[in-house]
Amino acid sequence: MSHEKSFLVSGDPFPPEQQPPVPPGYVQPPYPTAPYPQPPFQPAAYGQPGYPAAGPYPQGPYPVQGPYPQGPYPQGPYPQGPYVQPHPIGPEDQDSPLHSNYHEDGPPSYYDNQDFPTTNWEDKNIRQAFIRKVFLVLTLQLSVTFAFVAIFTFVKGVKGFVRRNVWTYYVSYVIFFVSLIVLSCCGEFRRKHPWNLVALSILTLCLSYMVGMIASFYDTEAVIMAVGITAAVCFTVVIFSLQTKYDFTSCRGVLIVCLMVLLIFSILCIFIRNRILELVYASLGALLFTCFLAVDTQMILGNKQLAISPEEYVFAALNLYTDIINIFLYILAIIGRAKE
Repeated sequence: MSHEKSFLVSGDPFPPEQQPPVPPGYVQPPYPTAPYPQPPFQPAAYGQPGYPAAGPYPQGPYPVQGPYPQGPYPQGPYPQGPYVQPHPIGPEDQDSPLHSNYHEDGPPSYYDNQDFPTTNWEDKNIRQAFIRKVFLVLTLQLSVTFAFVAIFTFVKGVKGFVRRNVWTYYVSYVIFFVSLIVLSCCGEFRRKHPWNLVALSILTLCLSYMVGMIASFYDTEAVIMAVGITAAVCFTVVIFSLQTKYDFTSCRGVLIVCLMVLLIFSILCIFIRNRILELVYASLGALLFTCFLAVDTQMILGNKQLAISPEEYVFAALNLYTDIINIFLYILAIIGRAKE
């Protein structure tokens, strides 16, 4: 222990057994061996190392500040530009009081930019309100129509009256056709409230009378079966159109061509009275308007290639309404011809 202390006190960085070889003629200069000044210690408590005794400590004047060199500062212009400053809070602290006052002391971020596309949620809310309005109008139309069907089917007095007065069917058909042309071709009119709803109400009443009169010529059992099948088919098609990723709106042009072919087929059925030919015509018509129902449903949703403007809720309800009525009439014709 004393040997280790000796080489530490002498200042030699190597112990004796690790001394490097001394070159010949080298004389080691003497090092000062005076003891280092040690501060006075006072006895410490038991188990505690010694600590410096209490003062007095030397006091002296501190350096006086200044004077500092004065000189002209550089004058502008200084470079101006947008500075990137990190947001002090994260997305999880949106409710923090710092979030609302952050941009008062700093430059606006991209959240404050008017060109930033922040209208996605607004468009989504507008589209959802549009869908609710369309289906509400459609529900009222179908309720009126099937109320007419029920009256003309179950009330024998009304059923006999419409069978004897067929001219009322043609009058209602003319009014329906005029209303349909006005709502389909006059875009300014069908967006003008409340005249668009008035025209839609007239069209609904006329078409309801026509459907009720057609249903009065069929058996009650066939009408009930047609209503049930139509409800099941339309509900299935609407749900499938809402869930599927396939874009039915891309087939709209093909369906219009098929509609023209079906129209020519209907003219052929007028001159050729054949039950099998009428069954084929009714089956093709039901299938075609089922596809139209899928297309119009996706156009209302607005997430496919084609979409209807949220301002056109009357036109959208009209499309769905005519699709469902045509499906009902074709299914009723299939059941009636099959019973014959």
